[in-house]
Amino acid sequence: MAFFSKKKDEQIEVTDLNLPSHIGIIMDGNGRWAKKRGLPRKAGHRQGAKTFRTITRYCSDIGIKYLTVYAFSTENWKRPQEEVDALMSLFKSYLNEALEDFKDDSIVVKFIGDKSGFNDELRELMIENEESSKDRDGMVLNIAMNYGSRDEIVRAVRNISEDVRNGKISSDDITENLFSNYLYTAGQPDPDLIIRPSGEYRISNFLLWQSAYTEFVIMNKLWPDFQKSDLDEALKIYSSRNRRYGGV
Repeated sequence: MAFFSKKKDEQIEVTDLNLPSHIGIIMDGNGRWAKKRGLPRKAGHRQGAKTFRTITRYCSDIGIKYLTVYAFSTENWKRPQEEVDALMSLFKSYLNEALEDFKDDSIVVKFIGDKSGFNDELRELMIENEESSKDRDGMVLNIAMNYGSRDEIVRAVRNISEDVRNGKISSDDITENLFSNYLYTAGQPDPDLIIRPSGEYRISNFLLWQSAYTEFVIMNKLWPDFQKSDLDEALKIYSSRNRRYGGV
């Protein structure tokens, strides 16, 4: 089976593969990319944002149903204030552009994480992006901002406890499926594949519950240098694996 771009009649170089429905990407290495070039860290984040746009569109073009990208973690607030401020400014620029950016691709934009950590302007832009894209029928793009999986799980436990206390559910109703419905990714399939560029071997508090049976591909390339061909390679590795889910 060959895949073709939605915008062009040119063949995309991903053929005869068992493609994942849901891909997660830990977009790592922006700061190191900039340091290697003697540039400020914010330059790496700007280049990483360009890579994000390219890879997002490519995933949409080849038929990926869900893409979740790790943009800003709950731990990233610990970074130098200058870098955090630069990231907030970058997010603002991106969110303004995103209102038009993915319209032609029919991409549905969702933000997972605690929006309350951001200022009013950023929160409003997130909501506006979600509202303007909710009726599209293309790939679902989850942008994890102020996201931490432990925080997500604690939040789910609190909400379940409150619903038990209020009589909406009983403790006997609590199953893995019910628990999943209290996560930010409720209603979505778990990721089949998580890609981590930059050569680091860490989950970094990303989709801990959802990745119980996810395939991981670690790539020794910094995120700003990540290209479509690197995604192709990760998809080939994924396609070659035998996913048994604990079976034989």
